[in-house]
Amino acid sequence: QVQLVESGGGLVQTRGSLRLSCAASGQTFSSYTVAWFRQAPGKEREFVAGMPRGGGRAVYADSAKGRFTSSRDNAKKMAYLQLNSLTPEDTAVYYCAASTRLGAVVVTSRTAYPFWGQGTQVTVSS
Repeated sequence: QVQLVESGGGLVQTRGSLRLSCAASGQTFSSYTVAWFRQAPGKEREFVAGMPRGGGRAVYADSAKGRFTSSRDNAKKMAYLQLNSLTPEDTAVYYCAASTRLGAVVVTSRTAYPFWGQGTQVTVSS
């Protein structure tokens, strides 16, 4: 079992940046695949980025490539999502999710992740 708490959201102008954090508690964080999802009002929750356990290469949604960077610090039990060049279309609640059942791969389906944080709101003004 792992508990996840996101932070770092807020209001930012177009082309601004934010750094989201996900603090984990519980069992060994390094054994978890960690992913970021987001959900905008009236839309489905969508995959943004993910990092496999064991330090493999991060995977990004097309909308995130070149603008967002995910990272993790297993010793601190932390995951991060750096958001750059933000646009109003990035406005959403951002969630951290984790799973031990995925091996060394990242799955983009939200149903693959049994553990979720409460989310942090990111609002980008035009």
